[in-house]
Amino acid sequence: MTTDWHCIEKVPLEVNAFAREDASEIHPLRQMTVTVLESKGTRREKSSGGTGLGMLDPLSQAFDGSDPLSQFARQASLEVDPLSQIAAEYELSSSGGKKMDSPLEEAIEPWSSRRSAILSKYTTAERLSIVTSFVSGSESIKAQTTMTEKVKHRLEQLDDFADGSYHMQDVTQQEYVSRIEQLNQELVQAWNNDHRVTALKIAIQCSKLLADTSVMQFYPSQFVLITDILDIFGKLVYDRLKVKAGYIRPGSTNPTALPDNFTPDMVPEMAKETCLNWFYKIASIRELLPRFYVEAAILKCYSFLTSTEFNLALLRLTRIIRGIGDPLVSIYARCYLCRVGMTVTSDRAYISENLTDLFTVYHTMFSPRLKNELTRQRLEMPTYLSLYIPALDWIMQGMAVHTPDAVLDQILDKCLAQKNNGLLLNSVMTSFSCNFISRRAVKLLLAISDNSLSEGFPQAQLLRALGSCLVMATTLPEERQQVWADAMRLIGEIKLPGQFILALESWAELTSTAYNLSHVAAILEDLLMHMGQNRVFEQHYGELQAVVDKIVFNSKDLEGLLTLDNFMPVLDLFQKESVKLDVCRNIMMVYRDKIEAKTNDPVTTNALMYICRVLNDSVNALTVDDERRQIGGLISHMIKQVDFGRDFESQLAFYVDARAAFLNLDVVYATLIHCVNNLAMETRRMIRGQHSKKTAAFVRACAAYCFITIPSIVAVATRMDLYLVSASVALQNLCLGQADSCLEAAIELLPDLPAVVEVDGKPKSNEAYLISYVGSLLSTLIVVPDSPDRGVLFLLRLLLDKLNLYQFDEIHCQCEATLITIYLGILDMLSTAAQDAYPYHIPGIVSNDELYGSDPKFIAEIDGLSSKVADKILINLKLLADKGQLKVQSNLALELFTRIVRSTDITRDKQFTLAVNLWNLVTKNKALLDAKALLAVLAIVEQTRTAQGNTVLGKRLEELVMRMRNKL
Repeated sequence: MTTDWHCIEKVPLEVNAFAREDASEIHPLRQMTVTVLESKGTRREKSSGGTGLGMLDPLSQAFDGSDPLSQFARQASLEVDPLSQIAAEYELSSSGGKKMDSPLEEAIEPWSSRRSAILSKYTTAERLSIVTSFVSGSESIKAQTTMTEKVKHRLEQLDDFADGSYHMQDVTQQEYVSRIEQLNQELVQAWNNDHRVTALKIAIQCSKLLADTSVMQFYPSQFVLITDILDIFGKLVYDRLKVKAGYIRPGSTNPTALPDNFTPDMVPEMAKETCLNWFYKIASIRELLPRFYVEAAILKCYSFLTSTEFNLALLRLTRIIRGIGDPLVSIYARCYLCRVGMTVTSDRAYISENLTDLFTVYHTMFSPRLKNELTRQRLEMPTYLSLYIPALDWIMQGMAVHTPDAVLDQILDKCLAQKNNGLLLNSVMTSFSCNFISRRAVKLLLAISDNSLSEGFPQAQLLRALGSCLVMATTLPEERQQVWADAMRLIGEIKLPGQFILALESWAELTSTAYNLSHVAAILEDLLMHMGQNRVFEQHYGELQAVVDKIVFNSKDLEGLLTLDNFMPVLDLFQKESVKLDVCRNIMMVYRDKIEAKTNDPVTTNALMYICRVLNDSVNALTVDDERRQIGGLISHMIKQVDFGRDFESQLAFYVDARAAFLNLDVVYATLIHCVNNLAMETRRMIRGQHSKKTAAFVRACAAYCFITIPSIVAVATRMDLYLVSASVALQNLCLGQADSCLEAAIELLPDLPAVVEVDGKPKSNEAYLISYVGSLLSTLIVVPDSPDRGVLFLLRLLLDKLNLYQFDEIHCQCEATLITIYLGILDMLSTAAQDAYPYHIPGIVSNDELYGSDPKFIAEIDGLSSKVADKILINLKLLADKGQLKVQSNLALELFTRIVRSTDITRDKQFTLAVNLWNLVTKNKALLDAKALLAVLAIVEQTRTAQGNTVLGKRLEELVMRMRNKL
């Protein structure tokens, strides 16, 4: 604890600073005279304490035999249990009772949102002091013989405790917080155990802790922790009184709980006496600070007595604060009073008086004695003044809400009249409306300029606060250019880099939002000048990043911003890799979200390439997949945005440069390949498929780019897809050699395709992808003419060979069923290849139907391959039977049967026998199949037989139909 002057020092004031007022009219212990009618009809006058409510003093009555505390104890057994009480309150509230909140409390930022910010900001490593042994003992009652002795004993408990000495111990901040939490629990526990005096003792001693300013920098957090306990105490008292105030509704004889919007006339006399008793107890506390705080904590309880007492009580408590000498303790007491007052009344006379008193004693914050104390605690004046900000802001905000501008102007003038008014100006700019501040920006800038010679509050923080107001304002100052120029002049004169960057941040945001690029360029120039010297930027990476982020995010012309002379040099100030990565990522995210237009400006393109190169270079083996995807997506978007129009050669050159710059990301390479393929197709569209020598060379260069780039991609499936797409584009542009190379490379990759991939942390078979991919590949191979150097159907033969090398995962897939499905697709492709004319062609490409013209040797090659594929299918069908997969086997056998009937010459005995055997195999397990599917296949065969008529094939089909019917 500190010396007495921290709590009750008489503040040196000017003459008549506070006018003398008669407090007897509003003090709860003022003397009043009542007339008592005695039994014989005579009258006598009796003096007692009162509140002007026309009630007798319960403590005086106690000496005549009426002990309120004993009455409370007797009534405890009659109280409603908590669950019944809650139910009763719910019933009343549902029937129309509504909670009446103060409009003033609802109009400002809630205290709960500020609480955590205060606790996190105001911390200390110093040792703290706290009471460690003041809740020993209990609320025991000795065997007194009279009511008077009982009352005296209860008062002695409170009085002895308040006056007694208590042990002090140096503790750390964490131990202090833990002890406060323990006191909180002890208070609630004492209350729940009906030890009301013990709970009051805890509240009193916690209030005393608020006189301790031995560690000033922790005081705001100390205030929050202690007032949390006082708030709980006040709520416990209020809820207790509300429970005891049973309300008897008109026409009823049973008491019910008071509704939330009760009036004093609904409160029974006993509950009012109980309420008065609490106020009398608190008024008996000798020390000023605990008496003030505890009464303020239960201020809401005045609602049980009268609806007009709040304003009088708040004014009385405001004047009590004048007795607190320490300005830090004083302003937080005012803060607590205003916070409590806002919950009970919308009248702001007490806030205004608190503010007036604050202006009167403002100079004491700079007194020599206080400066000596700051020197002892090794605190700088700016740090000390920052301790006032939470309390002062709350008071100012409470005064500013719904207040006419004329009144706010008066408050502002009073602030400007103070010496060393930086703290007051900061609170005004934080609490008053942004539009109000904006309209007076010139006046405030002049005051801030004068404040540079004053003591204490940093000018940079004032400039920052003014800039923040202008950012939030919906209207800019009329002299906006003058305001900006004056502010930049003041900011530029700041010598300390940390203070400079602090002031610049909000003005950088304002400049990028409301001014043009020339103003932003001036901001960047000042930034380079102040932060680029002597490598001071290394100590301010966080502030630098905040400035750059706000400029980028709020810029109306991001491309123009990137082309400013000083933008890239400012970006080079970020020499710490992690910070530079964050800055570059934020720039590219803004570019992705805001820029829709294409660009081909070389300066912009170079800047974007530089920023994306920083992102790419940050990727390494330890980079997580999500970050890879994010960075890859940002770079890919940038690549798509660069468009040189019809200058295709420049476009391809850009893609070549991008390939060299971005080496670490598959998604970027895939984007580049798609872009180059699009470039080749756009070339084909422009010349309508009629390539000249120049355009033919260009599209071959595009195909070569893709073929060279694809092997750099790690993912096998991605490479296979890109090879297939690139081959299709090459075919469209008549680049047969490049198409063959891409297709061959894709087929060669088949054995390397992983059988299982991980999806959302779970293994998943790749069989579905393999089936789909081979199907797409076969549809492309239909139109690809055979190379004269490779033989007939070389690529298809290569595919069959690579399929034999593919390693399936027996655990996660059915390899036999997958292979049969693929082989069935190959049979379809061979059947199509044997036709006289293919169903589709690529203009300019001579496919095998034109190349061979149904040559018997070509058909023989197809038959040979078909036989081999059919044999492989039969082998795998047998393997399915061996594994007990009879249903799968029957379905696949039915598929093969359908293809043999429709696509082969079943007049041959070999094909006919195979068809019959397959049908027998299908019908053997027909119970496992859908009967409709079997009948559908039978109908197809019958239609084919009808179409053939009396031909040899028709007769053979008729025989097959009879066999099929017999099996069904």
